[in-house]
Amino acid sequence: MGSFSRRTLLAAGAGAGILTACGSNTGRGGGGSGPRLSHWYHQYGEAGTEQAVQRYAAAYQKARVGIEWRPGNYDQQTAAALLTDSGPDVFEADGPTLDQIRGGQVLDLTELVDGVKGDFRPAVLGPKTYEGKVWAIPQVVDMQLLYYRKSLLEDAGVEPPTTLDALVDAAGKLTDDKVKGLFLGNDGGAGALGGTPLYAAGLQLVTEDGGVGFDGPAAARTLGKLHRLHADRSLLLGAPTDWSDPAAFVQGLTAMQWSGLWALPQVRKELGDDFGVLPFPEDGSDGRPAVLVGAYGAAVSARSRNKEAAKEYVRWLWVERIDYQRDFALSYGFHIPARISLAARAPELEEGPAADAVRFTADHGHAQPLLWTPACRTAYQDALSRIIRSGADPESELRAVVRKVSAELDRVKKSS
Repeated sequence: MGSFSRRTLLAAGAGAGILTACGSNTGRGGGGSGPRLSHWYHQYGEAGTEQAVQRYAAAYQKARVGIEWRPGNYDQQTAAALLTDSGPDVFEADGPTLDQIRGGQVLDLTELVDGVKGDFRPAVLGPKTYEGKVWAIPQVVDMQLLYYRKSLLEDAGVEPPTTLDALVDAAGKLTDDKVKGLFLGNDGGAGALGGTPLYAAGLQLVTEDGGVGFDGPAAARTLGKLHRLHADRSLLLGAPTDWSDPAAFVQGLTAMQWSGLWALPQVRKELGDDFGVLPFPEDGSDGRPAVLVGAYGAAVSARSRNKEAAKEYVRWLWVERIDYQRDFALSYGFHIPARISLAARAPELEEGPAADAVRFTADHGHAQPLLWTPACRTAYQDALSRIIRSGADPESELRAVVRKVSAELDRVKKSS
């Protein structure tokens, strides 16, 4: 799958993966009495976010909540901390991971969503659910989508592409000596797109029974089309910033760019109404539009000395306090609230490209499966990179990936 690591880009150069890489302990024990809880967040780039979570913690009356703002490689830091008695009580997680769940490092939070579970989209809650139990409460939803410049497409007589073939053709027609047709990232798209083209072909990374979901000719056909973009020289490469930043798009270096919902306010500020958004276009007779969805969530460490207090705090913040949930999603960056009901009532998401993004998420959203381990992701994305940039044979590359991923999935299932 693609990555939402744009949140950690600002942390470059900070010590990563070590417990001594101290975060900013900005909490003063919250505003209440009761046990002391530590709550870890990764370092957001959006101004005001850190102050917001401090404010939420200070408003909680049943415990004294201290906020830890963690720079560096947050995932490695939390993974190490969960094995000690000095880690957080509550922590923000892109997962938690399957190893953390199976290893008993996080608590079952299913009871916290009693009565509201249906208010979370399956694509958001699914990767945080294992064996029917919920292990983290989603906070906000991020998603990826295709931005296109309306005026450039109109001038070239190109319709917004709704199929992969149309996207390839459009990118070629929109390319000239000053503007490239499409920007998928400086690596050609392997990192940003990940498994999204497979979903657009009607496939998936992992099947419901835990098998490889892309073992067939449709996968090779679809991924081979991505190389055509590179071979036709219609891809922008070597941009000053990568795909997560819309600079290349708003500066006119590319007519279309794959990026995230977080880029929408900047695009709108720079281009006004001269842009639209699309999901990744479908491919083949079984294809469907595809949108990668990701969601950070709040999890509770099994080593917490105040387990029930920590769970109650998470319930208060991410289930009960819908005013804070809306504030966190829309007042600092630009995200979709994790709760369907909140997204439906948000004026910022009611019209234009923002409303389109919410609809795409509901209709076409997919997320990285919990069984899609780092080993699976590395094998697939390495092959995808060779296909896109070097023209490696998609069929032979995918045969090798299927073997590796199948072995990894068997390993994961046997260890359960």
